[in-house]
Order: sequence, then structure tokens, then C-alpha cells
Amino acid sequence: MMRARVLGAGVAGLCVAAELVGQGCNVTVFDPVPRPGPHGCSWWAGGMLAPFCESETAEEPVVRLGQEAAGWWERQGVDVTRQGTLVLTLGRDRRELDRFGRRVAGHQSLDAKGLAALEPDLDGRFDRALHIPGEAHLDPRAALAHLHHRLESAGVTFVAEQGRPEGLTFDCRGLAARDRLPDLRGVKGEMAVLRSADMRLNRPVRLLHPRYPLYVVPRADGLFMLGATQIESDDRKRSVRSVLELLSAAYALHPAFGEAELVEIGADARPAFPDNLPRLSRQGDTIHVNGLFRHGFLLAPALARMAVEAACDRTRPEFWHED
Repeated sequence: MMRARVLGAGVAGLCVAAELVGQGCNVTVFDPVPRPGPHGCSWWAGGMLAPFCESETAEEPVVRLGQEAAGWWERQGVDVTRQGTLVLTLGRDRRELDRFGRRVAGHQSLDAKGLAALEPDLDGRFDRALHIPGEAHLDPRAALAHLHHRLESAGVTFVAEQGRPEGLTFDCRGLAARDRLPDLRGVKGEMAVLRSADMRLNRPVRLLHPRYPLYVVPRADGLFMLGATQIESDDRKRSVRSVLELLSAAYALHPAFGEAELVEIGADARPAFPDNLPRLSRQGDTIHVNGLFRHGFLLAPALARMAVEAACDRTRPEFWHED
């Protein structure tokens, strides 16, 4: 039985471990805090599996490979909601919706009646929208906890140490891997979680805005995750400005959010390379899996699959980078 080490227990590391288990490998995962929690940037993700929406700004491989994500997470036993994504603009920003529609495939145009049929609580607030039915979302924290438990049950050993390369190793440490990957940079994302008893959404909603774009992702128990900030910084400070922008945009989406409970504010730095695309690379017996940028839950399954194929079959996969 082939033995493998995984460094890092975030979304990339857990996905790699799952792929290795699927190949019948004996797997040990090393991380100073190996259980999912607020110490890792995966904890603060939105959980949107929205490859078509990403085509507005992302490269073609992100869109194509991201279409694997929903099915992969479902095969792991994670609850995935397949209700698509709704895209809206405020009246003064109608051109943003037209621009988005020209760049994004697979959408349906809705009038006010069609929008109300999908999201009754938004009835009367918008006269146009786009619906991308082929997209999905999940709760990142529940997904991480489930996958961690599934791997433990499958015999994966989790060790509360930094770990070091020894034999076949997959380095999935995110920004901590800058000791081996010096061109990694941090891109800060900030989020807020609200709880509202007066608001219900069935799917993620993206509110387009030239300065303050917003996405709202529904979760269980009346919770809503707000996000969209993207700041060139690797600090983890929660800024007043970003929180005000998120809350103001949510209030513009629906005034009910003005009465919501502010449950949580969070920030973390996501690992990215200069081109914002992920990379797979090899240094000796170590394969680096990194640079997921803001596409962690969307691209980690495909990247993990390719990394394990590269190790087991000696293939040269997409995103391979020669050091």
C-alpha cells in the first residue's frame, strides 16, 4: 500500500487526502490545528459552486474544472444545494447586469414575475434578474467537518504538527508554503454572517455594483453569509470600511437585513499566484498544491484529482508549473 503525507488540513489538503484514500493509499495529514476551524481561510469561504458566474473575470480552466465540484462534494456525502445563482442590480446599475449577461453563459433572463417565483421575498424589489440554474452552493464549515470525519473513519491519521516532507508528500499549506513558493501572495477576503427571521432566500444572490459587489449565501437556521471583498493584503484585520460596504449593500438588496442580527465578522488571506490561477509543482518527492485564490471549494476537487494522478501515474496535468 502506497503511503503519502499531506501537509495542511484546509480544503485543499482534505480534498487531496480524499483522492488518495480513493486510490487505496495510507494517508497521514499534518497540520498544527488539524480540525476545521477559524484558524484556516477555508473556514471563511462563501461556499458558492458557481463556475459560470466566475467566467465574468476568471480564466477558462476555472469555469471548466469548476463544473466538477458539485458532483465531487456530493459523492463525499456533503449536502449540496442545486438551486442555481441569482444575479441582480440596483436600478441605477442596470448596465452592469447587461455586461454580466454578455460575459456569462448558461443564464436565463427573468422579469419581475419570474424573479418573484424563484425568490418570493424579493417580490417587488427588482424588475430584472439573471438566473444561472446550473450552479450550486454548500455550507463550507459543515462540508469541512463532514469530510474530516469521513477521512478519519476511512483510516486517515491527523497529526497536530507542522509536518515535513518525507517520502511522497502533498504540500497544501496555503500561504504557509511561501517558504517553498516565494511568489505566493495573500488576497484578503472579509465576510459577515447575519441572522434574520424575516428573510428567506433559496439560493445565492449576487448583487452587481461597480464599486461594492456583494454576494449573499443562505445557510441553515436563518443565517446568511455576506461576502465579496478582495483586497491585496495578507493581513487578517477586519476593517470597518469593508464591513460597512457589505452591510450597506445587503440593506440595498432588502431592508429586512437592516433588522438582522450581526452574528459574526471574519477575515482571512487566501493564497494566490500572480496570475490568480492555481498551480501544481514538484520539488523532489513533494507535490505542491496551491494558489486556489478565491476558488477553494470550487477548484480543490479537480486540483486534488490532478495532483494524485500526477503522483500515481506520472502524468503532467493542467496547471503544472516547472520550478
